[in-house]
Order: sequence, then C-alpha cells, then structure tokens
Amino acid sequence: MKKLVLTLGAILTVAAAQANAETVVTDTDGNGVYSMEELVAAYPDLTEETFAAIDANADGSVDADELQAAVEAGTIAG
Repeated sequence: MKKLVLTLGAILTVAAAQANAETVVTDTDGNGVYSMEELVAAYPDLTEETFAAIDANADGSVDADELQAAVEAGTIAG
C-alpha cells in the first residue's frame, strides 16, 4: 500500500509540473492578437521565420487559434 501511495504521489507531482510548465503569452496592448514582440517575451528564441510560419493568415499577428495550432504542431512549446 505504501508503494502505491508513493507511486501515485510521484505521478501527481509530474502531472502538476507539466501543467505549470505551460508558457503564458500576454497580449500587452489588449488588441486580441499577439505581435512578434509579445511572443518573444514568452518565447525568447522565437525567430521571424517561425513567427511567419505561425501566422497562418499572414496578417502580421498571431491569434489564439494560430498560437494553439503552433503548440499542437510542436512549432513552439506549450
């Protein structure tokens, strides 16, 4: 029983760490989309090429759906 409790505790600890590892992007200007600068604040290694790839509709900004698609595709970390 003790091993079961320890194993469950370890699993919950790993799950909590993964949940807390989620990157938060802040829309600092409140316009509902993310600029290159806003994304670089959350993802310092983001390049202009990667930003362009994430910006699926090529409007110069990344909306929540584009950001989610990039995370799901593994283009950027979540």
